[in-house]
Amino acid sequence: MSSSPLAGSVIVVTGAAGGIGSATAVECSRRGAVVVLLDVDAVGLARVAATMTGPCATHVLDVRDADACERVVESILVERGAIDIVWANAGVSEYGPIDLLPDGAWKRIIDINLIGAHNIVRAALPAVLESGGYVAFTCSWASFAHQPGHAAYAAAKAGLEAFANSLRLELSGTGVRVGSFHPGWIDTTLVTGKMAQPAFAALLDALPGPFGAVTPVEKIVPHFVRALEERSSRMVYPRSGRILLALRSFLPTRAFTARSRAAAPEIRRLAGLEVRTPDA
Repeated sequence: MSSSPLAGSVIVVTGAAGGIGSATAVECSRRGAVVVLLDVDAVGLARVAATMTGPCATHVLDVRDADACERVVESILVERGAIDIVWANAGVSEYGPIDLLPDGAWKRIIDINLIGAHNIVRAALPAVLESGGYVAFTCSWASFAHQPGHAAYAAAKAGLEAFANSLRLELSGTGVRVGSFHPGWIDTTLVTGKMAQPAFAALLDALPGPFGAVTPVEKIVPHFVRALEERSSRMVYPRSGRILLALRSFLPTRAFTARSRAAAPEIRRLAGLEVRTPDA
């Protein structure tokens, strides 16, 4: 698809070894983008790279390491000469009340989802300024719709949305655009890895109608691609999330939190029965 605005653009994607990042990167490659995949999972990166139809590079990277982010960006510039889009997509989640999470889980979630996004964006920003490009963040519905058992994830994503909003203003007049992406429950390992937890299942059951539904990855990929092509300020999908966004100032009220509050004791009970260990 040489007519795509992405054709020839160098796109750097973190969290690209699976899920939304890899699926979207494959479609961007099909549309002519030069895709650079970053992740801690070397095997996953190689698997995704093998599916690309266009130029592709991979770098094993832990976004928590700011110095490593700088080195990777330097390598990309040597190899590709420019960075047009940097998409801070790397994220992890762990479900449960904060006092029942494993030691270190809260810090890990904040460090990867929020601090890691800062590290890669700061490293890439001089190149993006030079190209007049685009900075994107995967912020989630969790940035504005907060649920029991997701305190660390919600805090990280709310911080990430605030980062995106502030950065957008900071870069006014530079030609660089900034976007926040807000997916709901998508059937990636970030969600499906928790589906076997009774506490997480209790949360989804407590959410009304479409707000507890899990969406297939292939349905959201076109929306990510379009947002990257158009350099959108915000993308929310499924569309039901736009209702939450519009009502965000009312979401913490007693009326809107009634179902979640009613489910919280059972979520805590179920979480307390689980033997919990952090993901690798």
